[in-house]
Amino acid sequence: MNVMRRRHFLVGGMGALAACSETPQSSAPVVSEEQHHWRMVTSWPPNFPGHGVSANRMAARLEQLSGGRLQVEVFAAGELVPAFEVLDAVSRGTVQLGHSAPIYWRGSIPAAQLFGSVPFGMMADQFNAWLYFGGGLELWREAYAGHGVIPFPAGNTGAQMGGWFNREINSPADLNGLKMRIPGLGGEVMQRAGALPVNLPGSEIFTALQTGAIDATEWVGPYNDTAFGLHQAAQYYYHPGWQEPSGALELFVSVEAFESLSEELKGILEIACMAENDYLLAEFNTRNHTSLNTLVEEHGVQLRRFPDDVLDALRGFSLEVVEELAATDPMSGRVLESYRAFAEEVSAWLRISELS
Repeated sequence: MNVMRRRHFLVGGMGALAACSETPQSSAPVVSEEQHHWRMVTSWPPNFPGHGVSANRMAARLEQLSGGRLQVEVFAAGELVPAFEVLDAVSRGTVQLGHSAPIYWRGSIPAAQLFGSVPFGMMADQFNAWLYFGGGLELWREAYAGHGVIPFPAGNTGAQMGGWFNREINSPADLNGLKMRIPGLGGEVMQRAGALPVNLPGSEIFTALQTGAIDATEWVGPYNDTAFGLHQAAQYYYHPGWQEPSGALELFVSVEAFESLSEELKGILEIACMAENDYLLAEFNTRNHTSLNTLVEEHGVQLRRFPDDVLDALRGFSLEVVEELAATDPMSGRVLESYRAFAEEVSAWLRISELS
């Protein structure tokens, strides 16, 4: 199966041929009997702003674009399976679709973390360019193939925040012993810096921070963080989000379910994901701005930038972590090689465009 093949819809050409034919053409619409009733499990709380709403919107869009032929019932985290068992549920065929983030699958697919975000790596626009034009999406799908699922880019948070802390970070020494909720590669980096990383689903973060079970947390950015009320549990809000300069979300479908679709519905699924990938990034770029103003001006949040020596230390540990991942996992090595080559290729243009 080549899920990346290009689909060409020659509607205009077929219409012209029909108009020129001497045989009378029936005006009755062709009704397809194809019907699919799918279930989608997610890693997000019910109707959670950004992520959860995106999953609901994806389901609605698929039904609309397919004329009702593809109907999707959405289950939030914990309603059918726990947040971190979404991939397993789709892989086993329990459900047809999963909506989650690649950074959660380091245990079963080490290379998946690189599709979520690379610390100090490319921003969302460059990351998406790599996926669509630099071979990244083909590698993503190859990495997931052994689990019987096909991933699609289905949203991006853009650059995230560095996180919420209940004490100031003035030097690398302040990271020693810090209990912080931070998954993926960012968690490994923080561990090397002396912190104690913890992986929690979104629904458990506020309570853990408020009760002191953790000292700090990263989640996403002002829009999502405000929805969780994290400003009520910690005072200091740090930037930049070095751990996730681009926060990719994914929709993955079981291979068996995907192959049951007609070519038209396969195309609709792919286009719907591309549309949501673009829409959600625009939404985050809009809502983060207004939410940050509210946090600072109305709630008195202390907005801080990580000191340069802290960022320098984290950058050095990040390089070590990704290099070791590439050396120990062949698939990760191929992904990182492609990722870095594309980043280097576009860097010349970035220096005279966005970065200037």
